[in-house]
Amino acid sequence: MKEFGVFVKQKRLQLGLTLREFCRLTDVDPSNWSKIEKGTLAPPKSKEVLLAVADTLNFTINSEDWNTLHDLALIGHIPKELVSDQSIIQKLPIFFRTLRGDKPTEKDLEELIKIIREN
Repeated sequence: MKEFGVFVKQKRLQLGLTLREFCRLTDVDPSNWSKIEKGTLAPPKSKEVLLAVADTLNFTINSEDWNTLHDLALIGHIPKELVSDQSIIQKLPIFFRTLRGDKPTEKDLEELIKIIREN
């Protein structure tokens, strides 16, 4: 699973946006944002910042890209010592989609059940 910073950087580069231009458009500090993209700073918690990022990257609210952005930001704030099992981390987006009311696929449910039974 991608990390928040990797995901945003990939989408930013696909649009041909430099880091400085992206930061100007989203009104975030380039130095701090660079650290977020590198994974040395946690993703933003502010919904306003996430909305600005989504807008700059042309994500529509509740689209797959928006949900991924939001989910990765949430996962980025879970303390590392609480989530040492990467297979669980990879399934958190399924859990988040379910909480949002999105119906998980049959495959998603089977994988989630398997993880729960193993732990």
